[in-house]
Amino acid sequence: MKKGIITLLLLVGSFAAEAQELVWETNVNKALEVSALTKKPLLMFFTGSDWCGWCIRLQKEVLKTPEFAAWAKENVVLVELDYPRRVPQTEEVKKQNNELQQIFGIQGFPTIILANSTTKEGKVNFEGIGSTGYVAGGPAAWLAVANGFLKK
Repeated sequence: MKKGIITLLLLVGSFAAEAQELVWETNVNKALEVSALTKKPLLMFFTGSDWCGWCIRLQKEVLKTPEFAAWAKENVVLVELDYPRRVPQTEEVKKQNNELQQIFGIQGFPTIILANSTTKEGKVNFEGIGSTGYVAGGPAAWLAVANGFLKK
């Protein structure tokens, strides 16, 4: 009986942990659809996931925390735009990411852009809300900056 209860608790715990997993879109068109349906802005994370030390630090200290996960689910649609050196990507993803890097004038990593989008006559228009990168102080400090952009 005790083994059954323990097994059940472990299963429920694993489902709860999975429910906390965030969905980071890598296809901006899918993210735009979700954004239009939910009326949430995009949070676009420009990163060099396998070589950029500050990107890795931002992931570890903020983007992979429960505080960020709870905030993100309520406030934004997550988009990861990666520029890896060792991990292969499709030509389609490379092209999309490079176009967005040029559109937003990204010159360094990590950069996070918060933006609303509208589609008119088949063309996407982005309205920037704010831009940030690594912020020292963990999730509370980073979220204070992000909330400042969203409240404008």
